[in-house]
Amino acid sequence: MLEILTNRTYRHLFAAQIFSLIGTGLTTVALGLLAYDLAGANAGAVLGTALALKMVAYVGIAPIAGPIAARLPRRQLLVTLDAIRAGFVLLLPFVSEIWQIYALVFLFQACSAIFTPTFQATIPEILPDERQYTRALSLSRLAYDLESLVSPLLAGLLLTVITFQWLFIGTTLGFLASALLVVSAGVPSLVKRLADETSFWERVTRGLKIYLKTPRLRALLALNFAVSAAGAMIIVNTVVHVRASLGGSDSDVAMLFAAYGLGSMAVALSLPRLFDHLTPRSIMLPAGAVLAVLTALGATADTFAISLILWPAMGAAVSAVMTPGGLLLRRSSHSDDRPALFSAHFALSHAGWLITYPLAGWLGARAGLDVTFLVMAVLALAGVGLAAALWPRPDEETLEHAHPVQEHTHTHVHDEHHQHDHEGWEGPEPHSHPHRHGMLRHAHPFVIDDHHPVWPSG
Repeated sequence: MLEILTNRTYRHLFAAQIFSLIGTGLTTVALGLLAYDLAGANAGAVLGTALALKMVAYVGIAPIAGPIAARLPRRQLLVTLDAIRAGFVLLLPFVSEIWQIYALVFLFQACSAIFTPTFQATIPEILPDERQYTRALSLSRLAYDLESLVSPLLAGLLLTVITFQWLFIGTTLGFLASALLVVSAGVPSLVKRLADETSFWERVTRGLKIYLKTPRLRALLALNFAVSAAGAMIIVNTVVHVRASLGGSDSDVAMLFAAYGLGSMAVALSLPRLFDHLTPRSIMLPAGAVLAVLTALGATADTFAISLILWPAMGAAVSAVMTPGGLLLRRSSHSDDRPALFSAHFALSHAGWLITYPLAGWLGARAGLDVTFLVMAVLALAGVGLAAALWPRPDEETLEHAHPVQEHTHTHVHDEHHQHDHEGWEGPEPHSHPHRHGMLRHAHPFVIDDHHPVWPSG
C-alpha cells in the first residue's frame, strides 16, 4: 500500500493532510478546555452547540465548494484556505465571550467545508490508476484514525509543559505546514472551462443532481446515514456508557475510543487487498448490516470486557463502509465534475450527523442507553436496507444506452458524442456553438453529465 508514496505529488499532499488533521485534533482538545475556562459546568452545552455549528457549516457551505474549485486554480485555493484557517485558530486564545467561540468555529468550519471536498477531489486527478487510488483511500482513512489516537496523546504531553492556549499555536503551525506542502506538491490547477451561460445556481446544484441521479451514490448516501446512526452513538454516548453505566474512569473512556480507532485502522490496512477480489457493493453492504447488529448488541454491553470487544468491531465495520466511498464517487463522475460531486457528498453525508448527533444525546438522556442503542441500530439497519434496494446488482460501469435527437449549445470537444460538421468560425477545441446530435445507441462507462441526464432503466 505504501508504494503510492513514491508519487511525489501525492506524498506531499498526504503529509499535508496529516499536518492538517493533527492541527484539527489539537484544536478539539484546546477548544474543550477553552469552553470550560469560559463556561465552567456549562462547557458541554457550549461544545454541543459548536459541534452543531460545524455540521451546519458542512451541510450549508460545502455545495458551493464545487463551483469555487472549478473556477479557481486548485493549488492557490487550497493554500489560501489553509492560511485563513490558521488565522482563525490564532484568534481563539484571545476570545473572552462564548459567542466569539461560536463565530470563529463557524468561520473555521466553513473554510474546512470548502477545503476538504476540494482536497478529496484532487487525489483521483493525480492518481488516475484505480488500484493506486483505492490505496490512497485506505491511507486517508488510516490518517483519520491515527489522528483520533495521536492528537489527544500529543495534547496531553504538551499540556504537561504549556498551557492550553499554546495548543492553538500548534494548530496554526499545522495548517501553515499543510499550506507549504500543498505548494511544494505541484498540484495542477485543474481549472474547469465552463460555458458562459452556466449560472452559479446550476453549478452549485450540478454535483447534487449527479449524486442523486446515480443509483450507487444514492445507496452510498443511505449507507452514510447508517454510519451516522451508529457513529453518533459511539461519539456522543461512550463517555456516558463508561462513566455512568459501567462505573469506569476517564482512562477507560480513552481506551474504548482507542479500541474503536484501532479496529478502523485494521480494516483500512486490509481493504486494498480485498478490492483485488471483491466489489465495493459486496464489502459495504455486509459491513453495514454487521454495524447495525453490533450497535444493537451495545445494549448488552454490561461489562467493560464486552465493550472492549464491541467497540473495535464497530470501528472496523464503519471503516469498511466509509473507506470505499471515494472510489464510488470517482467511478461516477468525469474529472471536470469531481469537485462538485465531492462537495455534494460532503454536504449530504454530514446531513445525517446533523440528525443523529442530537438524537443520540437527547434519547440517551431521556430513555436510557439501552433503548438508544436499539433505536440507533434500527435506524442503521433501515439505512442498509435502503442502500441494498437502491444499489443495482450487478453494478456495471459500462452500460448500453440510447441518445435521442438533440440540439443545444455547450463547451465540448469532438469525442464520440460530438461528430458534426463545422463552418470554420467555431474556433479550436474545446469550443461552444450550437450543434445537433443524431440518434445514437452505444455502450461506455456511464456517468451522469450533460449528454446523459438520466440513468438507463434497463
